[in-house]
Amino acid sequence: MTRRAFRRTRRCLATTAVLALTLAACSSDDGGGDDGKITLHINGQPPNTDERELRVFLAEIEAFEAEHEDIDIVPHEGFMEPETFNTRVAGGNLEDVFYVYFTDPAGIIEQGYAADITDYLADYPNLAQIRPELHEAFQDEAGRQYGVPTANYSMGLLYNRELFEQAGLDPNTPPSTWEEVRTASAAIAELGGGVTGYGECTTENTGGWHLTTEIYSTGGQVAEPDGEGWRAAFNTPETLALLENLSAMRWEDQSMGSDQMRSCEDVMVQMGAGQLGMYVAAPDNLPTLVRQYDGSYENLGLAPIPDGGGTLLGGEGYMINAGASEEQIEAALTWLQWRFVNPDEIERRIEESAADELPVGLPMPPTPDIWVEGEIRDNVEALKEQYANVPVEHVAPFMEGAPSIEGRIEPPNAQEVYATLDNVMQGVLTNEGADIQSLLDEAESQVNRIYGAS
Repeated sequence: MTRRAFRRTRRCLATTAVLALTLAACSSDDGGGDDGKITLHINGQPPNTDERELRVFLAEIEAFEAEHEDIDIVPHEGFMEPETFNTRVAGGNLEDVFYVYFTDPAGIIEQGYAADITDYLADYPNLAQIRPELHEAFQDEAGRQYGVPTANYSMGLLYNRELFEQAGLDPNTPPSTWEEVRTASAAIAELGGGVTGYGECTTENTGGWHLTTEIYSTGGQVAEPDGEGWRAAFNTPETLALLENLSAMRWEDQSMGSDQMRSCEDVMVQMGAGQLGMYVAAPDNLPTLVRQYDGSYENLGLAPIPDGGGTLLGGEGYMINAGASEEQIEAALTWLQWRFVNPDEIERRIEESAADELPVGLPMPPTPDIWVEGEIRDNVEALKEQYANVPVEHVAPFMEGAPSIEGRIEPPNAQEVYATLDNVMQGVLTNEGADIQSLLDEAESQVNRIYGAS
């Protein structure tokens, strides 16, 4: 995963709220201008230093306003900054339409800062073409909708096709179980020359983040509801077996190398250098490996998460200020549908990306994998094949497996939980004699304390 993408997962919205705030403090005005237009203040404008993204962003606003002359978009630079969010709300400076990560909506909904858009959705049919599990990130317990998902990622197994071939493995048939990962890892490590078969991130909460993904892959959960709260749910025989397999790869097979206190960037450096066989990652690692770490699209493949019982799902979207008027809500949904789920704009965006020599053909913008099965998804896949400038067949296993694997969002208090699970991952990979069950027992107690569970 890229540094930027991981920073997204670490930005958990602070739940401390100024309870005396009224909803009126959340909105600057009713959006009606002197010229009769509906004014929408939105954030998400890229910085001036990102010339390409800023150019595209402003051009899209111009095109939208040309088609919707009654709506005036006023863009603001920046995305979600949890450290200043409540301050901006208190000062009445929260935009009418604001960017969030999938970890944010639950707290925002609970605090009453976002508009309920449920009763408006019937007038925006393209939004219904977004996968329902993505919508769930923006719903309350009653199923009411408070935002629109616009992009997502899910975790899979990224692997080096060239090393697979050198080790006598079929790069078109990547491992589909953790047992097969162990076998492939051992075969790749036998190549020698500093090559390792499988890599893990273990520091700065990334070990817990990866372990969460892997627990999901077995069909397990990291946390489960407990009355009105939560409690740990990962201390199971399935998780124990998963970690025992990882321990065997590290200590019995010696296929993971000796340095195990590594960041995700360390793992990516090794993969880009052609010295690593596999690691768990999201699709956005592919262009990052090529652009920053000397990787090659020809040598990289992406497969579904092993075992396929579930995978970690993350992403982003937009919510609408709770103080917005009905007209502003309608204008906001018009903008969000037009910009993010507009079939008429997809081909133009693909052509623009190709012209700028950005990758086309991966399960990420300009062809994000956000669609349900149906006409729009089929059209996007056809356009992806038509305009692809990377080997689409190398990510075909991931795309073919994705519809059948349940995506699960991060657990509550994700970063605190990940920090605790870092200790489990590090313990298994740095201590040959680690008592894995004791590590899980201690982590369970710590996570239950985080959740206030007895």
